[in-house]
Amino acid sequence: MRPFQFIRADSPQAAIVGFSNAGESDGSDERSRGSQYLAGGTTLLDLMKLGVMQPSAVVDINGLPTDSLAQIDLGPRGLRLGAMARMSDAAEHPDVIEHYPVIAQSLSLAASTQIRNMASLGGNVLQRTRCTYFRDTSYPNCNKRTPGSGCAAMDGINRQHAVLGVSGDCIASYPGDFAQALIALDAQVEINGPGGGRVIPFATLHRTPGDTPHLEHTLAPGDLIIAFDIPELPFARRSLFLKIRDRESYEFALASAAVALDLDGETVKDVRIALGGVATAPWRAEEAEARLKGQSLGDDTLAAAAEAAFAQASPREHNAFKIDLGKRTLVRALQQAATLEI
Repeated sequence: MRPFQFIRADSPQAAIVGFSNAGESDGSDERSRGSQYLAGGTTLLDLMKLGVMQPSAVVDINGLPTDSLAQIDLGPRGLRLGAMARMSDAAEHPDVIEHYPVIAQSLSLAASTQIRNMASLGGNVLQRTRCTYFRDTSYPNCNKRTPGSGCAAMDGINRQHAVLGVSGDCIASYPGDFAQALIALDAQVEINGPGGGRVIPFATLHRTPGDTPHLEHTLAPGDLIIAFDIPELPFARRSLFLKIRDRESYEFALASAAVALDLDGETVKDVRIALGGVATAPWRAEEAEARLKGQSLGDDTLAAAAEAAFAQASPREHNAFKIDLGKRTLVRALQQAATLEI
């Protein structure tokens, strides 16, 4: 491991200043990008040990005040999740389980118990891809790790890779589960940074790869996620997260669906759908939502929605199965959500 500067911060402002004043990139490699924040460290430390990320400074934010940054509050305007709350705190919180079950389920199905107890919500949404070609530096071709070097996954073993939102430069899938719940429920992200504070829709936080796959989000250097705000929604209680994976313990999704339904009898008044495991970024399936609104959830309607969700899919040699799997996952999630008692 290369030497790096270590900074402990006791306030958001101190963290932002510490980030900005330390760790200038040497410009030689994407891996050496300046400073990095350290919260749970469940992704960052692994990538530093592997040599995938080589920050010149690490700003430890675990000393930030938890009374505000780790809060979980349900109020008249909805749910507020502090970015420093641990995954397990939110997954097991009674208000989250009762009023926003899709959030609790997405977190409880992610990772291992040990990781859920360490990983922060803010860090979770920014976790980097599990693409083996990205994480193994013996492969020189990775546009996400070294821009312009190529993509070994294109013609490699790409069973885990994305079929939606892909580009000719990158097909790495976004690995998280929590983000799907947030994008389905129209969450907002509160951010503080060198340029001041702001609030953005969660749907604008992540980027699809295009020709710049090394740029994965829209945060500016030094920006710090403060909290996630999820509005009070009529369909939030009739929501669920369905995750399909190779094994039932500690595995990333091959396909997942976060769905929320507002029903008038058997007719869909409104619906939210987000897909995971199949896309390069948290993926809102708005075409599928449009097919369902005003319709009853019959087999033909569900099949049409699933087709719409994957109409733009672009598979490679080993991951074409994800299209059919993703459709089946979505249909099953909607059927299960429709039976929920609220």
